[in-house]
Amino acid sequence: MSNFSKAAHLSPATLRHDVHMAPTRDGYGIGVVELGENDERIAVLCADLAESTRSNLFREKFPERFIEMGVAEQNMANVAVGLSLNGKIPFIATYAVFSPGRNWDQIRISSCYNNANVKFIGAHAGISVGPDGGTHQALEDIALTRVLPNMTVLVPCDSEEARKAIHAAAKINGPVYIRLARVATPVFTTEKTPFTVGKALQLRDGDDVAIIGAGPIMHSALVAAHQLVEKGISCRVINLPTIKPIDSDAIEQAARSCRAIVTVEEHQIFGGVGSAITEVLAQTYPVPVEFIGMHNSFGESGTPEELLHKYRMDAPAIVRAVLKVIKRK
Repeated sequence: MSNFSKAAHLSPATLRHDVHMAPTRDGYGIGVVELGENDERIAVLCADLAESTRSNLFREKFPERFIEMGVAEQNMANVAVGLSLNGKIPFIATYAVFSPGRNWDQIRISSCYNNANVKFIGAHAGISVGPDGGTHQALEDIALTRVLPNMTVLVPCDSEEARKAIHAAAKINGPVYIRLARVATPVFTTEKTPFTVGKALQLRDGDDVAIIGAGPIMHSALVAAHQLVEKGISCRVINLPTIKPIDSDAIEQAARSCRAIVTVEEHQIFGGVGSAITEVLAQTYPVPVEFIGMHNSFGESGTPEELLHKYRMDAPAIVRAVLKVIKRK
């Protein structure tokens, strides 16, 4: 791990069994409380899921700035827009299947059309939601949000990066969507790990294949890259926490250097991170690409580990994709 941990300021425990585990939603709960302590404009709205989204941490600290909206996601989005137009910085939180899934019209017209300063938290996204099943596994939310004008889309890889994303979102004057996960995953970045909206971060150097993606699945990408060393394959691993605006320069540079790319995400491969990356490649430097993600299917109930394995979004699946794309170079 020495060839990437120092440069990217990753945790020394990144590839060890004792790596700290926490869900990315924890980073939201911690980050929004930190914001609230220093800025009275910060407000939090929730749709009857305060504990699940970690909005309860803000409610406990700042009850006068917390609004429980009940199961009314469309109304919550519009109320948040009203608050933003009166100088507040509202964060609204619920499951991603409900926001942007259920209130996309209000996000589009009320927030994005008006460039209203609302921060949308889509929790419990991805297949790793697990036992809740296909109805609650948001696999389309990146596609729904990145298509909207004025919208910034952030997909943090662990709870520490999520905390930084919350702070960064508050500084953006306009709508922001932040995608969060339910299950505890390795916290492999640190307080010193760089985070800048619109910028990718290289986690590991390599010149045979570039693995590029976003979200907690990036830890599996690091595991796969480590395993591929034994096969004599050098993988560059690039974390892409900002899907929009995307870091086109980092993607093009990786394509020119490695001449093959594997995209990784817990999302439909149509319209998600992989699509965003290949849109860049089509206009700059086209190379062979393999896609890790959901291939035109809904999920089902199961443990996160079972589902990630069945739908080919774990480290062994990434290894196979790398071996396949190398043959296409």
